Amino acid sequence: IDYIEFVAEYGPYTLPDLDHFGRTLELYNMAGMIKVDRENRSFVAQRAIGSGFQAILFSDAHDAAEAEECVAAVRAETPQTKGGHGSADRRFAAYGLESGTPEYVQALDDIVIALMIEKGAAVKNLDAILSVPGIDMVVFGGNDYSMSIGKAGQRDLPEVVAVENKVYEMALEKGVQPRAEIMTVADAKQYLDMGVRHFSIGTDLTILHGWWKENGEGLRR
Repeated sequence: IDYIEFVAEYGPYTLPDLDHFGRTLELYNMAGMIKVDRENRSFVAQRAIGSGFQAILFSDAHDAAEAEECVAAVRAETPQTKGGHGSADRRFAAYGLESGTPEYVQALDDIVIALMIEKGAAVKNLDAILSVPGIDMVVFGGNDYSMSIGKAGQRDLPEVVAVENKVYEMALEKGVQPRAEIMTVADAKQYLDMGVRHFSIGTDLTILHGWWKENGEGLRR
């Protein structure tokens, strides 16, 4: 396992929790990604980076302008990096002892910026989104996409699967890394054949639900 993801979009947390998460990542020599909400994404992204996360997954981007906002939230505000992230005396900068240094700017430049491609509008604007400098990774969100086109709950429709393939193939053509979300190792083959090399495998909720369902039903029988 290379990193773990805190899907902060889906649950409650406090700002001190982010620092605790950062300390835990360091104790286990593990990298961390956080998935942030649409509305307060810049604020949470900067606080998460300050706590020690190395990757930000932005949800609900619709077009290139929003993609540019996501990049600016992460990258340093310098003439070279052209971001909007200032010098912040947070945990990852030794609470201020290393803020604003060249190393600080480099640390922000090293943060992985990932976007969810999960809305019909994002798919329509995919070429422009993938052309935004600074986008490192994209993830297709089948549930949101199917809902956004009026096919709620039908992420396995051939037309939705075809769009997912299109997203990942175009990303690879543009030099942006796609990440596939899978539940089993067997699910990876189709993506590997496509050239995908990054995967999210399972979530704590689905893993627990699957175990309880299988073993609960087995015990009941």
